[in-house]
Amino acid sequence: MEISHQEFRQFADYIRTNYGIHFKSEKKALIEGRLNQVFSTLNIKSLSEYMEYVQADKSGQAAVQMLNRITTNYTFFLREAAHFEFMKTTVLPYLKANVKNKDLRIWSAACSTGEEPYTIAMLLDEYFGLEKKEWDTKLLATDISQGALEIAKAGIYETARLSDLPESWRKKYFKPLDDKRSIVAENIRNEVVFGALNLHAKPLPLRQKLHVIFCRNVMIYFDNATKTLLAERLYDLTEQGGYLFIGHSEGLNRESTRYKYIKPSVYRKE
Repeated sequence: MEISHQEFRQFADYIRTNYGIHFKSEKKALIEGRLNQVFSTLNIKSLSEYMEYVQADKSGQAAVQMLNRITTNYTFFLREAAHFEFMKTTVLPYLKANVKNKDLRIWSAACSTGEEPYTIAMLLDEYFGLEKKEWDTKLLATDISQGALEIAKAGIYETARLSDLPESWRKKYFKPLDDKRSIVAENIRNEVVFGALNLHAKPLPLRQKLHVIFCRNVMIYFDNATKTLLAERLYDLTEQGGYLFIGHSEGLNRESTRYKYIKPSVYRKE
């Protein structure tokens, strides 16, 4: 089914207003391809009719299905590995020395299918070692896609996708399920609390400030105004001395953000 330019513009405006995701006109073919099967299943004849269907569904399941279709959940273990090295050598030593109540609060704000928060959990387990039992190291992981979250909660991945991890991590933190799949060790799965969250929600439903926020490779889907607003809201949720990690292909306006630039894609609240 071909979507008219006017319909696409209305749809893109709706998505940006409600979810902060910015689809440019060249994404029209992508949206057509991803929604055609949904249209066929629901016997819907146009994008306008589909938008009416989504908005009329009070259960919210139609919106969940829509978001699962139109969002891209591409990630892998140890993605942008320099961030985790910086966590190990700089961030965690600082937090270990300065978080007095040993309540460590870390948020993976666009966790996709779970590789990022599980990588963080494994790093924390290795870093703290036997001292870990003295710390609350559970971390929050959220995403807008319910489909991605279901994969993340299961913690099952193709074994071939673990190749970038250290061999010691593969042996310690994963258990083979069959010839092709492995599951994240239970103690690591238990360290991550998953939940659905729209970063465009006002206000963000978080009760405590965070020591570290990973919000990587999500701002590329936002326009400049939305990205600036999100950075300000993240700043307000960051503990003094806390860190923000964004994607290597992303950046904050250093003239307007209250975060201090530390290095490419790493910022701090000082």
